[in-house]
Amino acid sequence: MSQWLRADCSNSPPDSPMPFPPGWMPFAMKICLLSDSHDHIPLLDAAVAAAKALGAEAVLHCGDLVAPSTLRCLEKYGLPVHMIHGNNTGDMFTLGRLAADPGSVVEYHGMDAGIEIGGRRIFLVHYPHYARAMAATGDWDLVCCGHSHLPTQQWLPHLKGGRTLLLNPGTGGGVGHAPATWFLVDLETLECEAHELDKTLERGAQAIKATGTQP
Repeated sequence: MSQWLRADCSNSPPDSPMPFPPGWMPFAMKICLLSDSHDHIPLLDAAVAAAKALGAEAVLHCGDLVAPSTLRCLEKYGLPVHMIHGNNTGDMFTLGRLAADPGSVVEYHGMDAGIEIGGRRIFLVHYPHYARAMAATGDWDLVCCGHSHLPTQQWLPHLKGGRTLLLNPGTGGGVGHAPATWFLVDLETLECEAHELDKTLERGAQAIKATGTQP
């Protein structure tokens, strides 16, 4: 299930998107935005597979991955994975070593990250209150967070007189009763497509692992 979402204080994008710096030429690029996968490997795998099929060229994960070995399932897609940790940190030492492996697709940034992808300035952090504060600076085109397990997006006013897009893709692991969600973000237009995964994918994968046969 998916739908195109535009949101803000008034559910509409700014009339004039933030201009690019002089000489900076943007290009069309889509990213897969995830958070709070909490070791749910089949769902994480399915999200990135779907995102790549839809044209995503990078994965951004806003924390609470937990076990670093979870990321092994993404190697086959060949997409760069930008990763921060959340409050469920897991083994950060092993995560750092995984990122340092030759040929690794993972870039581990620590507790937060300011990166540039597709001509956009993007800030990643786990906590929504921290994300709102960073959006308010006006230094970023896009601020991404997680933690709440609630997929949301807002255009927030900032100190420089414009607005910044704040995205929370929810929980990719479908933790508890929450849906398993992820976002496909078009960095050229800053449109966001919200996707929900079928959580029975995980039960099927567990059954196959236990019995060696398709349930």
